[in-house]
Amino acid sequence: MYIKREAESNLKKWLSSNKILLVLGARQVGKTTLMEHFLQDKKAVFVNLDIAPEKAKFLALSSLSPMEVIKGFGEPDFLVIDEAQRLKETSRIVKGWYDFGIASKIILLGSSSMNLLNQSAEALTGRNEKIFLPQLNFKEIVSAQSWYSDQFSPEDLAVKFSEQIKGVLLQSVIYGSYPGAILSPDKESFLLNLAADYLLKDILQIGALKDTEKIFKLLELLAHQVGSEASVNELSTNLGISRLTVEKYLELLEETFVIFRLPAFSTNQRKEISKNKKIYFWDNGIRNAILKEFSFSPMRPDIGKLWENWVISEFAKKNLLSGKKISLYFWRSKSGSEVDLIVKENEKISAFEIKWNGNKINKKAFENLYKTKVKLINSSNPFIPN
Repeated sequence: MYIKREAESNLKKWLSSNKILLVLGARQVGKTTLMEHFLQDKKAVFVNLDIAPEKAKFLALSSLSPMEVIKGFGEPDFLVIDEAQRLKETSRIVKGWYDFGIASKIILLGSSSMNLLNQSAEALTGRNEKIFLPQLNFKEIVSAQSWYSDQFSPEDLAVKFSEQIKGVLLQSVIYGSYPGAILSPDKESFLLNLAADYLLKDILQIGALKDTEKIFKLLELLAHQVGSEASVNELSTNLGISRLTVEKYLELLEETFVIFRLPAFSTNQRKEISKNKKIYFWDNGIRNAILKEFSFSPMRPDIGKLWENWVISEFAKKNLLSGKKISLYFWRSKSGSEVDLIVKENEKISAFEIKWNGNKINKKAFENLYKTKVKLINSSNPFIPN
């Protein structure tokens, strides 16, 4: 089953471009499936550099002239190179073909933003466009349900299908938003295998890490502390490794789309926290798989943390899809007042408090300071504002 993705509109815009396309996102978010669906009526060739025979063919053809290369691939309209970060020469090879002016449009798919972007930074400067593909957002998940119709607004859906939406929402909060987790009858096994795959194939290989125990322990600590202001010094002490090593691991986890960090929002450093960062997981299912905790009860003790992570990751996913046009923050004053999420777009500021249950909030300190009403997002109102 194919779930329609909002990223399709970005792909359609790219068709009129003459640049190389980079599609970046975590393993198993559906990059290949998206491209296969998008190019289903086009003459396209897919080459997966994670498969030894295909990688060998790619390298063999790269030694030929660009015209011979394209003939070797069958003269496709689109040449899609999957897991492009698996070969460090990919960008240099593709640059040569592009500069020669081959007719085929080139698409690189990568599950590591760090490696692929670092390779491409110089070789493909001015020659590429980037699309980031995150996990499914809630609108995409709901639109795949049999009872969904484009004719319904989010408000209509909330009224007509409130029970169905509650069920879909709780599944998404517990099992996350990977297409495989949504579609799999055994969601827990899928996520446990995916979490291990993350570590073995992306984090460990790309980072050339040898101390697997420390990276596992760091992930466990982050999973327990999700939504908290992470102290690198505290993590360093708990893990028995240097502060610089912790920072390296955190950057690697960010670049492989496992976590992201939310900085503090501040315009007055004397009264507001300005240097701290909170850590969130891109996907709740991965967080729960790390802890091996899949309780489906809406009363589980960490439901508040899970809900906060889910909501903020929804904003982060929408931001990726839009080309990172907004900035996301949390806010805390030195006197202890807090707001979970600040969204800044140009000079416009929006503020949100995130609660699984409850209909009332009191955020006068922020509202008086920034003349901005803090809005509540609870489990009865799961559709994230545009």
